[in-house]
Amino acid sequence: MKNIISIKNLVEFYENHPNSKTSLQYWIMVTKHSVWQKPSDVLQDFPKADPVKNNRMVFDIAGNKYRLIVQLSYPRQWVFIKFIGTHAEYNHIDAATVDQF
Repeated sequence: MKNIISIKNLVEFYENHPNSKTSLQYWIMVTKHSVWQKPSDVLQDFPKADPVKNNRMVFDIAGNKYRLIVQLSYPRQWVFIKFIGTHAEYNHIDAATVDQF
């Protein structure tokens, strides 16, 4: 079971953007109960995710209205939330280095 660091940021986000709630709750459920050892494992659960540098993955949320970026520690099974925002906000950041929280 994974430890999602800063999960409260996702909850706060979907409370402010209710149309993201179902997608984010699904992402949280799958992520908590998965065992990922490498990026291809993540892609088995989320085929539309995009791997980027620094052990990061970008996920489309709510039909691509929002983007979620996480950094993964595969050995520890930790997932660090690095960014959650609109697709437009995502276009103005660097997915490999952003640290929103």
